[in-house]
Amino acid sequence: MTFAATVLTLYPEAFPGPLGVSLIGKALAEKRWSLDTVQIRDFGDGPRRKVDDAPAGGGAGLVMRPDVAAAAIDSVPRNDRPLLFPSPRGKPFTQAMAREWSHGSGLVIFCGRFEGLDERVIEARQMIEVCVGDAVLMGGEVAAQLILEATVRLLPGVLGNELSATEESFEDGLLEHPQFTKPRVWEGRDTPEVLLSGDHAKVEAWRKAERRRITRARRPDLLGD
Repeated sequence: MTFAATVLTLYPEAFPGPLGVSLIGKALAEKRWSLDTVQIRDFGDGPRRKVDDAPAGGGAGLVMRPDVAAAAIDSVPRNDRPLLFPSPRGKPFTQAMAREWSHGSGLVIFCGRFEGLDERVIEARQMIEVCVGDAVLMGGEVAAQLILEATVRLLPGVLGNELSATEESFEDGLLEHPQFTKPRVWEGRDTPEVLLSGDHAKVEAWRKAERRRITRARRPDLLGD
C-alpha cells in the first residue's frame, strides 16, 4: 500500500517544494509515496471563481467560503485518510501524530488562506485542526509540507538508516543528545572524550544523561515531573 497525500490549496505550484528533494524526493520518485494537489479555486463561485467573502459580523480580511471548501474536499476520495486543516488554534503537531499517520493509507490536507475557513465546513467535514507552532503563517502550505515531511520520513525504506528514525528527539519522550564529528578539536573545542572511548555502554549512558539534561533545560514539559 502506497502512502497517498492529497493537498487542497490555492497555490499548487508550491508543491512538491522541499518534499521533492533529498530522501523524501527520492522516495516520491520511486513511488514509495504519492503526492497530488487540488486547486481550490476550480470550485470557486461565479465566473471569477470567488473562494472567499467578508466575515460575518464584520472585521478585517476575508474568510474562505464553506460551499467552495466543501466542494473541493468532496472531490477527493478520502479512503479513510484523515482530513487535516493546519491552524494556529489546532492541536499541537507531534512526533507521535506523524508516526501514527505513517502507519495509515495517507493524508488529505486543506490549506487555508486569508482570515481562515468558515467554521461550518470544519465541523461538517470533521476536519482535524493541527498547529505546527505558536506562530501565524500566510497560509497552510508550509505547514502541510512540514506535516508531510515529518510523516513520510517514517515510511519504510525512506530513510537510508532506519535507526535514524528511532534515535532522535521526541521518540523516547526526550530531546536528542548533542552530536559531534571530525575534526576532534575545532576552534579549541574538544569532542567529549567518552565518545572516542569505544565503550558503547558508556557512550549510551552519556547520551541518555545528555538527553535528560537538555530536555530539562529546554522542554521541561516533556518530562512530566
